[in-house]
Amino acid sequence: MARQQQTVFERNIPARSVVDHALAGTRKAVFWQDDVGEPTTYPALSAPTRADVAVVGGGYTGLWSAVRAKQRNPGARVVLVEARSVGWAASGRNGGFCEASLTHGDENGRKRWPDEFDVLDRLGHENLAAMESAVSDLGLDCQWERTGIVDLAVEPHQIDWLQEAAHDAARAGVPHTFLDRAKMRAEIASPTYEAGLVRPDDAALVHPARLAAELARVASELGVEIFEQTRVTRLVPPGRRADSAVVLRTTSPAGEAAVRADRVILGTNVFPSLLRRYRLHTVPVYDYVIATEPLSAELLGSIGWRGRQGLADVANQFHYYRLTADNRIVFGGYDAVYHPGGRLSRAYEDRPETFRRLAEHLLTTFPQLEGSRLTHRWSGAIDTSTRFCAFYGQAAGGRVQHAAGFTGLGVAATHFAAQVMLDRFDVLDGSPDTERTALQMVRQAPPPFPPEPVAAAGIQATRWSLDRADHQRGRRNVLLRSLDALGLGFDS
Repeated sequence: MARQQQTVFERNIPARSVVDHALAGTRKAVFWQDDVGEPTTYPALSAPTRADVAVVGGGYTGLWSAVRAKQRNPGARVVLVEARSVGWAASGRNGGFCEASLTHGDENGRKRWPDEFDVLDRLGHENLAAMESAVSDLGLDCQWERTGIVDLAVEPHQIDWLQEAAHDAARAGVPHTFLDRAKMRAEIASPTYEAGLVRPDDAALVHPARLAAELARVASELGVEIFEQTRVTRLVPPGRRADSAVVLRTTSPAGEAAVRADRVILGTNVFPSLLRRYRLHTVPVYDYVIATEPLSAELLGSIGWRGRQGLADVANQFHYYRLTADNRIVFGGYDAVYHPGGRLSRAYEDRPETFRRLAEHLLTTFPQLEGSRLTHRWSGAIDTSTRFCAFYGQAAGGRVQHAAGFTGLGVAATHFAAQVMLDRFDVLDGSPDTERTALQMVRQAPPPFPPEPVAAAGIQATRWSLDRADHQRGRRNVLLRSLDALGLGFDS
């Protein structure tokens, strides 16, 4: 049996007193949501409403769907209902990495859709460009930065992975640059870095909560009717009559009401789908994040990072991190926690052992931060699917469209999903399939997760195996190899 190896984060644990100092005084609060200031609020639904298009969910999927629906058909009545407030969940809590990939990375995309990967790659970059245009054209004040991203090797065995990725990119004519240990550390001064792969065109950074708030503002200005604190309790399919509507039963502080709509888009993300057939297609996985105080120019200078790129290491249990507009470091990832039964609870958002581990790993990554303080700690649930990227469902003969399963890479993919669902409505009206709706990725749903208690046992075994692989120079055990062969898995 191979000897268990320590990772760089276990070999170089900072002093306990240094970690204690960093964590002292942190608040359990989402930095992005604090930074937005006083949010705009929208009324609760209090009376029966008729809509051409009804959107369920006030995160990115729902907001992009509402905006794009009004742009396509300004005369349509579009109604959006949100159970709490716009952008309060994943859309206001994520790292703000807006990546071109629609498939959660090239390797996953090539493995699952080899015949159409080139098309998916092109569409992903076109989608990112379309978002960038929308930020400019719509005046979205969301701190958009087209910085690109750097994949990082933090263990020697990961260097080969980056070299292979750089070779594949070179063959495809893609401008990725491999940096060896010395060049990577000259770019960003971390003793953990063994190599890096710079991908300048593959990502932007964005202020996630501001993006959600700005999309809601634009949607409202376009004429979308937004209702917050309005939970949809039931979806009633249309009857057989041609003029029958899809009915959404809702409840709010103003009472019960119904939205009758010709078309419905479901953007409920990690929360149970209103379509029972898709309820096992995602599981909620909690991701944890910390943020530092703003770094002084001198301290930031000691780190480098002049390109302000998004950073992520390539371990199975990986970290992602980036700079904010006021030069904080937002640092998240590593632990991915599933609670048996797929339960969602505010209690799961405070996990002291994980926040401490993240603080240790941040200080190992940048020992220059010794003496600095963390200000925020928070968590959010990711809608993980068995294929690691979004899937598309429908019901009522296509009049109800559903997208979920973004698996932590949805900032850009939600915009693509909105376009797919609206394209499908156009197809219902007699338009031909678009390049998007013809994709195998769109037409085929992934296998669901098994029911409990099998799901919990399988997920925990997979997480243990991923951690073991990180401690065995990347070697994957029988379980992981079997899941790879079946095209199934669980992403950390």
